[in-house]
Amino acid sequence: MKIDGDFNDIDAIGDDHIGSPSDTPMRSDAFELSNQEKVDIIKDDVKHIMETLGLDLDDDSLKGTPNRVAKMFVNEIFGGLDPDKKPNASTFANKYKYGEMLVEKNITLYSTCEHHLLPIVGKAHVAYISNGTVVGLSKMNRIVDYFAKRPQVQERLTIQIVKELQSVLNTEDVACVIDAKHLCVNSRGIRDIESSTVTSEFGGKFKEKETRREFLDYIQLDTQF
Repeated sequence: MKIDGDFNDIDAIGDDHIGSPSDTPMRSDAFELSNQEKVDIIKDDVKHIMETLGLDLDDDSLKGTPNRVAKMFVNEIFGGLDPDKKPNASTFANKYKYGEMLVEKNITLYSTCEHHLLPIVGKAHVAYISNGTVVGLSKMNRIVDYFAKRPQVQERLTIQIVKELQSVLNTEDVACVIDAKHLCVNSRGIRDIESSTVTSEFGGKFKEKETRREFLDYIQLDTQF
């Protein structure tokens, strides 16, 4: 669909997952401003939005909201746009010669839909087969969290997680499945509170039917403690 200034087309795109690069679209000057400068600018923008909506920012409950939202955007929910916050995923030699797949399942995921800036909430399941190196378990969670903390499309997020782990572990044998609810579907538009979105990315041996089936069986295990 061509974007040519027709706002009807733009609205339509906002409800569809259209094709986009696997890298998050960023401007070339994205990092020229400091985080504090970004907070100051966003704070004024949020204030303008709230005033336009008719809210009284002299009210004790509302007057701090622009600053809180700005800091949240820059330092928290969109912190994954800052390359300085990328987790240092150190690897170690697989001295115990573990040769089967390692699965980290039920990784809690909070992200933000880039079409409406509403939350995406779900679980990520990640696996890899070592080719001689392993990575700390918590680093897998941190990688998911880092790429989730930016305006996202779930398909792109799934690919980014796999690509990063492939790079860290120097192997193509990485897989990721994400099952998440999108509040842009659940709380607005069609307002379907039951539906969720499942995406997957399989690399290397995980493209083989038996290996992929083994991974999918693992993540369906009912883990309770």
